[in-house]
Amino acid sequence: MAKNPMETEETNRLTQEEEEEDDDENFKEAWTEDENEEDGGDNDDDLEFRCLFCDSNYSSCDALFEHCRLTHFFDFNGIRKELGLDFYGSFKLINYVRSQVADNRCWSCGVHCQSKQDLQSHLHQSFDAKDVKLILDDDKYLNPFMQEDSLLYSFGGDEEDEDDCNASFDKEEIVKDFGNVCIDDDDTVEDIELNAETYNKDGKTVTGVSNGHLNLTCSSNGITDNGSDYGQSVRSLESHPKDKQSRVYVADIVGKDIKKVNDSYFGSYSSFGIHRDMISDKIRTDAYRQALLKNPSLLNGAVVMDVGCGTGILSLFAAQAGASRVISIEASEKMATVATQIAKDNGLWRSKTDDEGNKNCTGVIEVVHTMVENLDKSIQIQPHSVDILVSEWMGYCLLYESMLNSVLFARDRWLKPGGAMLPDTATIFVAGFGKGGTSLPFWENVYGFNMSSIGKEVVEDAAKFPVIDIINHHDLVTNAAVLQSFDLATMKPDEVDFTATAELEAKFDNMDHKATSCFGVVLWFDTGFTSRFCKETPTVLSTSPYTPKTHWSQTILTFREAVSVASSKFAAEESADVGTNACPASKIILRISIARATQHRCIDISLETAGVSPDGRKCSWPAQIFNLT
Repeated sequence: MAKNPMETEETNRLTQEEEEEDDDENFKEAWTEDENEEDGGDNDDDLEFRCLFCDSNYSSCDALFEHCRLTHFFDFNGIRKELGLDFYGSFKLINYVRSQVADNRCWSCGVHCQSKQDLQSHLHQSFDAKDVKLILDDDKYLNPFMQEDSLLYSFGGDEEDEDDCNASFDKEEIVKDFGNVCIDDDDTVEDIELNAETYNKDGKTVTGVSNGHLNLTCSSNGITDNGSDYGQSVRSLESHPKDKQSRVYVADIVGKDIKKVNDSYFGSYSSFGIHRDMISDKIRTDAYRQALLKNPSLLNGAVVMDVGCGTGILSLFAAQAGASRVISIEASEKMATVATQIAKDNGLWRSKTDDEGNKNCTGVIEVVHTMVENLDKSIQIQPHSVDILVSEWMGYCLLYESMLNSVLFARDRWLKPGGAMLPDTATIFVAGFGKGGTSLPFWENVYGFNMSSIGKEVVEDAAKFPVIDIINHHDLVTNAAVLQSFDLATMKPDEVDFTATAELEAKFDNMDHKATSCFGVVLWFDTGFTSRFCKETPTVLSTSPYTPKTHWSQTILTFREAVSVASSKFAAEESADVGTNACPASKIILRISIARATQHRCIDISLETAGVSPDGRKCSWPAQIFNLT
């Protein structure tokens, strides 16, 4: 497993600072030893503490736990604090995690992975505190899982020695010295105001946001990304227990990666072809048009914010519907210029001053080139002064592109209490698809020739990656089920990452109860403009296989091997394996996790599948991990 770049960079930078400040050779030697340990040196014989997740060894608990936090997204001290664990609870936590890792199972969500490598790719920071606390009530985890596990008898000593090892220093001076290094402990985070610029050196800025997350920026424009998951280096920089000894993180590499991804992302939206595809998507555009134009009680005289306005089509609808002011936010410089010109060409542009520009342009739309997280640096706008927040933020599988976090940021920062979110609900659905949803039928008859060997290989490859394509509803072999629902007016940003279960039942239009093969599951979403805000004309934007196709298509997750399904009346052979033609499953039980990936703006999807036979027997298959990039 590759070494975490942030961990190595941190060690190198700190080593350099200490060598410049202290000429004590003994101290330098001790620091070099620590550095070698962090870099995975070869002196394994001298290392005492084994990592919870990999084969790395460390000479101190602090070094081990820092490695686990940075590399495996497991913050031991933070979890202890959040769960309120005493010594014995922490003792159980270590044994529990070791037992799960040995079984290739995620300690936080329970997903079973096919290999150790799959588990390492799956690990994530979010966890359900109630579920974990309940598991730790079991006294079986008081028994050491690993023989001679020195970590079990040493981690508690760190607390006792905290005061002794706490160095006296000025946090502000350290930030100034390092320039692009942030101090991340509770005291410091509490002192930083939301989105307030802390320090800027060489064009690199560190800003703070609520909930203990830090926003990292790496340009003179102060680009901020509102605490999303940002990669292997910094999964999420959450506040840690007040340990009196501040932890230093090097933000440079992470900030550059985020800026690079953002530049590419927003740059891609400079292509007019993309905007033509979106505007030409009648299901999409008509849903927004209806919500904005056919709800006069909502729009008349309202202040509207359009997040990610693109060409400004939604802003134009809002202005046409009678909004008194439309704040159109666009991070792409080219599209912000285009949207401004379009507003002017249609007499809807709002001048910054009464005497500026064409007198005929006395409209309501003002286009701001910025990310919404930095809006207050570009214009003067009072918090909680917007009546309606509209945005077409949805990506493939709903959550791809991670734009929802920016919308929620805008909601919490600018929307009035009780203000309208358009749309205000989002729901992800799942169903099983059959052979017609694969490429097998095509390859079985190519101008009369059998090329099914290619089709089988294509299906096998499809089990490794999510596929964005159209599924015909006739190819669905199970009912559709709700996987996850979001109330966009009230949800919290961390609820974007979730684990949910769904139960699918075999669906047949005839009464012969024959078995058929389920080759995988398909995901799609609906967004709702409900009567909560759209009282005159509520509407739904659906990407379902049962409705006309959209540019989002559907997201297809293919099983490694097809699962035979049939109705509950099928006469199954009791000795046959569940999911085979002799004993097809009458139900398929899914456990699906969707979370922001280590690569910015991408998502990871884990899929666990189990089949239940008509007589109640159950069979589970290894988890599959999909990355949507």
